[in-house]
Amino acid sequence: MFSMVVEYNSMFNIELDKINSYLAQKQHLTDETRSGDIIKVVRDVGGLQATSPTTPYLSLFARMREFEKQDLEKELYIKRTLGKIRYVRTTVYILPRDFIPTAFAATRTMAEPKSETYSKFLGISENEYREASKRIMELLKGQGGKTTKSIKEELGPNLNISPIVNLMRDQGLLIRGTPEKGWKSNLHTYHLLNEYFPDVRLDEVSEADARGRVVEEYISSFGPVTETDISWWTGFSKSQVRQIINDLKDKVAYIETATANKTHLISSKQIDPLMSEKQTKKAVATLLPGLDPYLMGYKERDRYLDSKNYNYIFDRAGNAASTILLNGETAGVWDVYEKPSPLVKLFLFEEVQNKVLKDIHAMAKRMGRFIVEKQVRIKDCDSMTPLTRRTAGGFMSPLKDS
Repeated sequence: MFSMVVEYNSMFNIELDKINSYLAQKQHLTDETRSGDIIKVVRDVGGLQATSPTTPYLSLFARMREFEKQDLEKELYIKRTLGKIRYVRTTVYILPRDFIPTAFAATRTMAEPKSETYSKFLGISENEYREASKRIMELLKGQGGKTTKSIKEELGPNLNISPIVNLMRDQGLLIRGTPEKGWKSNLHTYHLLNEYFPDVRLDEVSEADARGRVVEEYISSFGPVTETDISWWTGFSKSQVRQIINDLKDKVAYIETATANKTHLISSKQIDPLMSEKQTKKAVATLLPGLDPYLMGYKERDRYLDSKNYNYIFDRAGNAASTILLNGETAGVWDVYEKPSPLVKLFLFEEVQNKVLKDIHAMAKRMGRFIVEKQVRIKDCDSMTPLTRRTAGGFMSPLKDS
């Protein structure tokens, strides 16, 4: 198999347009690849970024046929085929239940120390944490989920509950359940993980095996990728990434792009589909939410983002704003506002054909209606303040000043 990789290196120099078209298909971002299977989509895109509570819903809305908010809630909180845990770069993700032990084992040693440090910074001693976590476990046993507010009422007003619950989550003792105030809320109920997922065993996979699988799944979802992309997305060191890639040498292939002097990796099973990808002559527009997997999956973003527009899409911390894609490349930014009247703002980097603009407007109306549950107006903006000149969190409302 390794000789095949060398052969591919010598034969193929792949155009970026072909890669963009292939990735749009793989990420369910075309009409032909929209899916009716939530679990498949979540798996195919490497999990759903869920730091912002609305992002998973909007990421699925962009990729699925006839998606409704309750469809995700059913899988998360009723059927429990999906779960929310901290994952790569210690951010919150929605992942398939059967992948949770792997995700936990791969990232625990990154997440747990940060939570311990944060807890100590807020004055929680080791003894206080030990006693409080024991009481919380006893309180939740057989009782279903409770909010931090209700836990605090039971345990006493002088106890700082949030950092304790935070650390318990990262130790695999608790898991997030139904949000207290609907799909836009980050105020979750909390459950004992062993009751919420009685068939999940967090100790069933070693850290080394888990990290290997995480890298393999990442390459499958996002490839072609560079070693830098892999290290940035996973949070693993570059030396560890190189070792994992070496261990996966029978499962990955190397390619070079036509316009970038960089070596990329792709699953060896995906070489033939990539090479046979037929680029569409039709202009395909897509609206993605901030922090969407397609936007956040790479450190080296020149494939889909012109450097002159970088600061309009990413802030100084690397957070991505809600983005308009055209044939897999960033074409602008969108934003939605409920007050004083429902409105979707659009900012395009360059002029587009009238038909394409009409398609973007139609998508913006659908997305806006999904978010505010009312008909929305569209406003085309002629300027935007770069996110790097905004305060922290500006990516969440990128067109506020436009």
